[in-house]
Amino acid sequence: MRTLERVNAKVRDDTPLWLFADQLGTHVHGGEHAHRDVLLIEATSALRRRRYHRQKLHLVLSALRHAERDLGDRATLLRAGNYSEALKDFGRPVLVHEPTSFAAERFVEKLHADGLVADILPTPTFALSRNDFRAWAGDRERFVMEDFYRDQRRRFDVLMEGSSPVGGRWNLDADNREPPPKKQRTLEAPKPYRPRENDIDDQVRRDLDAMDIETVGVDGPRLFAVTPDEAKRALTRFVEQRLPLFGQYEDAIMGDDWAMAHSLLSVPLNLGVLDPLDAVHAAEDACRSGSVPLAAAEGFIRQVLGWREYMWHLYWHFGPRYTQKNELTAHTALPKWWRELDADAVDAQCLQHALAGVRDRGWTHHIQRLMILGSHGLQRGYRPDELTEWFATAFVDGFRWVMPTNVVGMSQHADGGKLATKPYTSGGAYINRMSDHCPDCRFDPKKRVGDDACPFTAGYWAFVHRHRDLLAGNRRTARAVSTMDRLSDLDALLEQEADRDRF
Repeated sequence: MRTLERVNAKVRDDTPLWLFADQLGTHVHGGEHAHRDVLLIEATSALRRRRYHRQKLHLVLSALRHAERDLGDRATLLRAGNYSEALKDFGRPVLVHEPTSFAAERFVEKLHADGLVADILPTPTFALSRNDFRAWAGDRERFVMEDFYRDQRRRFDVLMEGSSPVGGRWNLDADNREPPPKKQRTLEAPKPYRPRENDIDDQVRRDLDAMDIETVGVDGPRLFAVTPDEAKRALTRFVEQRLPLFGQYEDAIMGDDWAMAHSLLSVPLNLGVLDPLDAVHAAEDACRSGSVPLAAAEGFIRQVLGWREYMWHLYWHFGPRYTQKNELTAHTALPKWWRELDADAVDAQCLQHALAGVRDRGWTHHIQRLMILGSHGLQRGYRPDELTEWFATAFVDGFRWVMPTNVVGMSQHADGGKLATKPYTSGGAYINRMSDHCPDCRFDPKKRVGDDACPFTAGYWAFVHRHRDLLAGNRRTARAVSTMDRLSDLDALLEQEADRDRF
């Protein structure tokens, strides 16, 4: 069971509960709060604050308006210029759960001091409380996700046999790194759950058109669950039909199959309409019943109970200045084609498909984020703070807490190794093995120099050269420096990469 601190006993039993757009699940407003009225706010200032993906704004507004409909007489939805204005118009102090960003937390604390918020409750949208993580973290200087993940498994008794992991191994990642199946254009997995749009979605689309908000990406059909009922159906469909194939191919990329066997549950999880422990227990139950391989269930559980929780807690632990980390002194501004999601301006098939996925859906899976988009940014020295902002606004599941540790720490190695023990980047050989993009690409993953030299292969060696001292001192990357020193065409490669403006 998750551990929650008690609500202030002095709070009136009839105090309404104010829910942010990422706190809309029944595990948030049900249970001990099921008797309370609920306040929902659409604040125009929040929609305009950053240049978000059009489909992300649609998902947020659709989630709020569906929550109003589903809660019936309990709910009041206010539309206002900003949150303070709406709370003053509401006229009653409210309860609120901890928000999910530093800026929002400071704002809520001010509202509390001003008397508009009666009390601030711990968030129920993650399995582990912030207090429990602080106790676990102690005085650690460096963090290892595997340590955290194993403790999570023990704490919540997930895939355990007594004190040992089911199957004798904690981590079956080695079983989950298969390349895409040959001679197939798709994984041939059952299709993911697809929500049905309704009158609420129609009105959201009309309202967004009328607001004339500057966004990125294109409008499109709603692909992700935004209500607790939709999230339950999406989870059931994934576990029963898609999870068996998930683990084996979770790191593979197929150009004609954007969803493959991925769960597509990051949006409902990050909107708070799906309890993470419900997702974890559903996968565990399917594994114990024999309908899902252990490696597939463990891989999914590690993503939810391990990585997602780890990113949430390290966001708070590392503090608000973490996004300013730039240990690799990367100062190149994001190019316009990247910021505008202009996939048609890109020749490299892997990068073109990844950018098109962001443009068309606001979503790509984790390997495209890390080993294509992130790796490209790392090799080209894009500013980590700009990349963090881009990932947080251009992705439909990119809330403020999600991206700093994922981008600054994992993807760009800008924190000096506090989160990851090495930079995550590769040459074209990895992309060629794990995707079906390279045969149709004008670039050759085996070539470092020339008009058809793969920008990832050449970019990898240029990155190694630029950071040779750092990489030589790391036992996990020292071999790359030794290999680079033996390249006969290194000077030509570096000259080529200094002038490269086409990818």
